[in-house]
Amino acid sequence: MDIQLDKAPCGYFSISDAGIIQSVNQTLLDMLLYEHDQLLGQPIETTMSVTNKLFFHTYFYPYIQLYGRVDEMYFSFRTSDRQDVPVLLNGVRQERNGEAVIDCVVLMMRKRIEHEKDILQTKTKLQELYQATNEANQKLERLHEEYEIKQQELVRINLQLETMASTDPLTGLRNRRYFQDQLLASLASFQETGTPFSLLIIDIDHFKSINDTYGHPVGDLVLTHLAELLQSLSRDVDIVARYGGEEFVIILPGNAQEEAIRTAERYRSMTASRDWGEYSITVSIGVATVTQADTEQSIVHQADLALYASKSGGRNQVTHSASLVKK
Repeated sequence: MDIQLDKAPCGYFSISDAGIIQSVNQTLLDMLLYEHDQLLGQPIETTMSVTNKLFFHTYFYPYIQLYGRVDEMYFSFRTSDRQDVPVLLNGVRQERNGEAVIDCVVLMMRKRIEHEKDILQTKTKLQELYQATNEANQKLERLHEEYEIKQQELVRINLQLETMASTDPLTGLRNRRYFQDQLLASLASFQETGTPFSLLIIDIDHFKSINDTYGHPVGDLVLTHLAELLQSLSRDVDIVARYGGEEFVIILPGNAQEEAIRTAERYRSMTASRDWGEYSITVSIGVATVTQADTEQSIVHQADLALYASKSGGRNQVTHSASLVKK
């Protein structure tokens, strides 16, 4: 950790998805009265009271798993001598070196004068609430053992929520949100390593006529069966997602132009030759291979233009965006 971050005027720590501390700056260590080796590799819950452990797992983890960030959460850590430290907690979940990490910034709340005024104004009410609070804390302590048992179940539910947030409910494929995240990651990897990738946009030809002829339940079945076919023909590293309506997208890591065209042709031919029962379907495919000038929007636009060319050229075709430039 560089000295600027280590001595920053705010606390910083990074944890894994499982809550294990991976790094922590000196500012936070000083704030909580710990040494570096006392926290590194330990669960972040080491710095929390029982009450705040429950709050952390009930609100912080589910929220950051669903939305990728937490902003200005009021929270309290506990120092090594068991003193509460009220803070504002900000966190962001992101991938680093192929693993998900949660980076957090901690700002100690210092509005002491305002707090003292509030304490004086609410002293009578606090005295009335003291006994009720004390009883509640005792109950929380009794629930601690049960909480520890249920903690693993909560982690499982959080993972399930994350999967649900990135999955298309009809086809079981990844959804558009997940695809967009992976496209950004693929672009970043390309800029860093130069390893190419290609993008396919696949559209079912005359899908409206299937809905009109056989009804929407059959249309949904067509989407589901095509999703299964695309997934079965794809490698483990390929990202297969439903883009919307009757459109699917596939990211092909490591595929340059020629290999991407061959792969797209395999998707097209297998779809056209498959026995779909009382109906038949074909697909049109647009292909784009990443270039140094590409952004998230531009590569999708190039693949979309190629898809339009496949459609306007008679459907049941594969078109690479590079061929459009030559025209």
